[in-house]
Amino acid sequence: MMFADRMEAGRILAKDLGHLAGQNPLVLALPRGGVPVAAEIASALGAELDVIAVRKLGVPGQPELAMGAIGENGTLILNRDVIDHLRITADDIDHVRRQEEIELARRAQRWRRHGPRSRRGRLAVIVDDGMATGATAEAACRVAAAEGAAGIVLAVPVASPDAVARIQPLVNEVRCRVESHLDGVGAAYGDFHQLTDDEVTALLL
Repeated sequence: MMFADRMEAGRILAKDLGHLAGQNPLVLALPRGGVPVAAEIASALGAELDVIAVRKLGVPGQPELAMGAIGENGTLILNRDVIDHLRITADDIDHVRRQEEIELARRAQRWRRHGPRSRRGRLAVIVDDGMATGATAEAACRVAAAEGAAGIVLAVPVASPDAVARIQPLVNEVRCRVESHLDGVGAAYGDFHQLTDDEVTALLL
């Protein structure tokens, strides 16, 4: 399946989530790419929309390849297979982590002017535009669990089978439209442009 853009993917994915509408879900988007997908899902479910701040830790020199991810409250997830294969040092990880922590805080402040919505006792529906390794999604799921979510559903339009298998033990349910060995999440989209801060802000108003 090829999605025209993230919004179309969200509308299609929302059809698989209708059973959640009566459970007062809180839709949590991984910025930036997950926000347009999540906005469509939140609209379809009549649910609140918020962001869950996580950042991929990109391999030095190959920033699109995740060696791990960080999330709010000090959550750290590492992809040991990638780290060991590329012989990435602890200093490399620390350097990238410090950089990404600054960006994590900046984004949380910009997109949460009134603070985060409480996740305690809520069904958290965590949404991204796709999962390649699953590292950032894992970080998001662990943050939501640590903050007392009553249940967690992970919803993405496209993911690798390995990423789905990685996430399943952490959540109540995974909803994925396409499990694919595509070369990158972007291959499933006609329009996969890099979203600007302003685009994300407009969707969260």
